Amino acid sequence: MEQIVSKGIVDSYFEKLKENLSVDVAIVGGGPSGLVASYYLAQKGLKVALYERKLAPGGGMWGGAMMFNEIVVQKEALFILDEFHITYKHFEKDYYTLDSVHATSALIYHATKSGVTIFNCTSIEDVVFQDNKVCGIVLNWSPVHREHMHVDPLFIMAKAVIDGTGHDCDIARTLERKNNIKLNTATGKVMGERSLSVDEAERTTVENTKEIFPGLYVSGMASNGVSGGFRMGPIFGGMLLSGKKVADLIAEKLK
Repeated sequence: MEQIVSKGIVDSYFEKLKENLSVDVAIVGGGPSGLVASYYLAQKGLKVALYERKLAPGGGMWGGAMMFNEIVVQKEALFILDEFHITYKHFEKDYYTLDSVHATSALIYHATKSGVTIFNCTSIEDVVFQDNKVCGIVLNWSPVHREHMHVDPLFIMAKAVIDGTGHDCDIARTLERKNNIKLNTATGKVMGERSLSVDEAERTTVENTKEIFPGLYVSGMASNGVSGGFRMGPIFGGMLLSGKKVADLIAEKLK
């Protein structure tokens, strides 16, 4: 019985890994914008794999605010909550509250149900860079990255890559640092995230969602981190709308 269990897991995992060595879209970071983007891209018939460094996808959405597991979403993003069958209630004006655990679970469920493959406990340490274009990602295990072990990676080829790594915007920073290139920002560099301003951040999160270099897109807080936008706190409408926008941009480009 022990051998059957181990063989089933090993065979199944490596089949999944081999099937995703080449994808249409590789999403780095399993926060709300990445999960929403993955769902809409898969709904359009694209082959999508999402890579999350931690054990569980969901980013900062799980914890709500200060571990009060409630979050706020504004009226403009309710259509996304409806599509994911997420329950919410009116709070005041155009703002609604929802349970963060329920919401995060729903995003993960519907993304995988739509055909997205999620690889957790994985870390992206670089991109594949060919002909002045991002063509894939460089993949390793999260513990290898965390312990700074000298273990060579594997490679996943992709027609488009999304940097959804949140405040750190790791992929954009790595690309800029290693290749002496200019990004699609006001300075040509990663500008860094500004301090909290909720209204401004909700607006600029969506505005800054774009292709910042051929083959590389940003979504969610990585969008503001790259383009010098503000931090928003535990309001998630901009994150959801950013995921929808980046999916539409990529689908239009790849068609």
